[in-house]
Amino acid sequence: MRWLLVFLVACLLFNGLQHWLRKIGLGKLPGDFRFRLGGRDWYVPLASSVVLSVLAMLIGLLV
Repeated sequence: MRWLLVFLVACLLFNGLQHWLRKIGLGKLPGDFRFRLGGRDWYVPLASSVVLSVLAMLIGLLV
């Protein structure tokens, strides 16, 4: 349950920051999904969240 909540919060953050993340190359990876539902664009960043998680893990190991 806790991981589901973390994943949902991460998706909301990615939705809000998607314009900035596109500038640095995230959001265009093969596992990132974009779709239109109810007149709104939704973004599910599966591959980008894995990349960011690995980066956060590596930073955590170094510190």
